[in-house]
Amino acid sequence: MFDFDYWKLLAGLGIFLFGMQVLESSVKDLSGKAFRRIIRDYTNTRLKAIANGTLVTALLQSSSAVSLMVLAFVGAGIMSMENAFGIILGSNIGTTLTAWIVATLGFKIKIETFALPFIGIGSAGLILFKPDTRFYHINRLIIGFGFLFLGLDYMKTSVENFSQNFNPEQFQNLALWMCLVIGTVITALMQASAATIAITLTALNSQLMSFEMAAAMVIGANIGTTVTVLLGAIGATPPKKRVAASHLFFNIVTGIIAFLGLPAMTMIVQFFVDVSTNGPVGLALFHTIFNVTGVLIFLPFVHMMTTFLVRFFPERKAELSIHIANTPVEEVEAAVIALKNEIIHLLQECRLYTLRSLSIDKHLVFEEPLPFEKNNKKKMSVEDFYSSIKLLHSSIIAYYSQIQSHKLDEAVAQDIEKAILASRNIMNAAKNFKGIRSDFDEFESSDSAFLNHQYDRFRERLISLYHEINAVLYLNDSELQFNTIIDAFNKVELADNEFIQNTVQASSMDKKEQLDLSTLFLVNRLFTQACRMLIFGIKDLVLTQEKKVAFDKAVEP
Repeated sequence: MFDFDYWKLLAGLGIFLFGMQVLESSVKDLSGKAFRRIIRDYTNTRLKAIANGTLVTALLQSSSAVSLMVLAFVGAGIMSMENAFGIILGSNIGTTLTAWIVATLGFKIKIETFALPFIGIGSAGLILFKPDTRFYHINRLIIGFGFLFLGLDYMKTSVENFSQNFNPEQFQNLALWMCLVIGTVITALMQASAATIAITLTALNSQLMSFEMAAAMVIGANIGTTVTVLLGAIGATPPKKRVAASHLFFNIVTGIIAFLGLPAMTMIVQFFVDVSTNGPVGLALFHTIFNVTGVLIFLPFVHMMTTFLVRFFPERKAELSIHIANTPVEEVEAAVIALKNEIIHLLQECRLYTLRSLSIDKHLVFEEPLPFEKNNKKKMSVEDFYSSIKLLHSSIIAYYSQIQSHKLDEAVAQDIEKAILASRNIMNAAKNFKGIRSDFDEFESSDSAFLNHQYDRFRERLISLYHEINAVLYLNDSELQFNTIIDAFNKVELADNEFIQNTVQASSMDKKEQLDLSTLFLVNRLFTQACRMLIFGIKDLVLTQEKKVAFDKAVEP
């Protein structure tokens, strides 16, 4: 029975991972914006993308963090797939720096001479400096390095004690492919290739495994690191799936090539380093060589690879518009009608969005499902609903611009100008509701009876307005439409005044309430503005020019 202190090994691994996490987060806090700017703005060519991907990954010490940044930028549409693939290639080279640091520092000098002072100095700095200051994050960086090497020392010591009574012949029959699988699984579970590489370097340094076995473990670690990016792409948009697929494809193909060419690569490493006496440095060199080789192999095929991925993960944009999608702008008369109908569609979807913001049953306003609901198999989240509304509004603006490119009568031009103004008012109303949604949630869950009552009152005010809008949309008589809109506007103003009076009265009469008057008045103001904008929108969509002028005069302060 071997004297193996597995708790010390486990503690060392935990301290090492914690050090890596602190190191990564502190570097992000110190220069996170700079890194994102480098990735976003200085990767406009293939070679620049590879070089900067290498640089940022080497500094951040996390290829997964860089890959997740790339996922975000591609998903936002501010980075091309080709440049993203270049960064992925570079990140694989940059991640080899971890092996070099551990191999050259971790096994060459006495770790306690700087690990413990780093932790001591850094901890004192955290106490002395305020959080979120530059010096605070610098001290976190120092602590990260200290824990990184302290954890490595724990692992090294526990394995060295074990290796004194260990017979290496016990592992001689372990196939290299098993080492590959072990490296992949460990990295996938811990989502940190650096930890797998550190364990492998420690085992190699203590002669628990041969150089070839350690090399196979490192290849597996490179494959396993794709799990983080794959998890980040689950249920994501096609661009994000392309980035994750490129990362997976590169690492698997490079891993297969390195595994098949393991004897040749081992010979190359042995030409520079004596792996029998300096195994960790040889393994770091192997890690670098096989990643650089993979980049050189893939470099000529970047364009071909991105083209393939675009075809394999095509954009499947749901058509959000229902009137303008199939109406050619060349038919101006039909296009104007389609534009106005689409803006009414926008109004309906915005109203449904606001109902969901206040947790109001849609059947109190709508009898039939709206197009967004019909065209989606699963219920959209409130955030996705708002994004879809924005996209629909963008489609409306683009269609409006196309109509304007044609010669229009002055009356038609004024008509569509008013219609597009209505669309902006409707969109701004939705934006107001988005801004105060969290406040409504607080009102509903508050211990204050007054806030609970006002939450219910806001819901009643909205339902009342939407019933008035329904009446306007279903009426055919212009005079009745005009009177209904005027009546709706007056009710909104009356409810606004009542809210202000009730809030002031509640605040002065019941001191226990301790109402946040600033928030209350802000929420009411944004709510009232949103209601007004919806009324202005419906006015510009359905009233004649004469009635629009009459309405504007009637509501003038």
